[in-house]
Amino acid sequence: MQKTRVNHQIKAGTVRVISDDGKQIGVMRLSEALTLANEQGMDLVEVSPLANPPVCKLIDFAKFRYQQKKLEQQQKKNAKKVELKTIWISMRISEHDMQIKAGKVSEFLTDGDVVKIELRMRGREQAFGDLGRKQLELFMTKLAAPHRIEVPLKRMGGTWSITVAPNK
Repeated sequence: MQKTRVNHQIKAGTVRVISDDGKQIGVMRLSEALTLANEQGMDLVEVSPLANPPVCKLIDFAKFRYQQKKLEQQQKKNAKKVELKTIWISMRISEHDMQIKAGKVSEFLTDGDVVKIELRMRGREQAFGDLGRKQLELFMTKLAAPHRIEVPLKRMGGTWSITVAPNK
């Protein structure tokens, strides 16, 4: 949370003052605004320091902090957490199984998840790396959901992998 200036911490000469209920009081000198805040038993809190003149609100600082904390919690709760899903295919995958797995990848992409597709080659299959690459490229053509390639096709040992993410 950013540091909020309160009362005598405010540096500006003139400020725009807003009342507790959101109505504009007007632009006044900082000393007048502080006097007004003291008369009402409130704090002068700088809510928009980058505005010209800075905007300050007459509010109890503890109440202001509570509102800010609740707002941050709400934003954190609403944030979508992106997951990395992994789908395994093999060199000997049938056409039907490939369609099923491509449908599952498309479903993950429409949900907003990043998907890593891996093709494992076992034993003698590793001698035919180009066939593994072709098999993975064939799988990529079957994806229905719009996507972009996050990590391009690469081989690590006996495994070909590619990572795709949903289009924004």
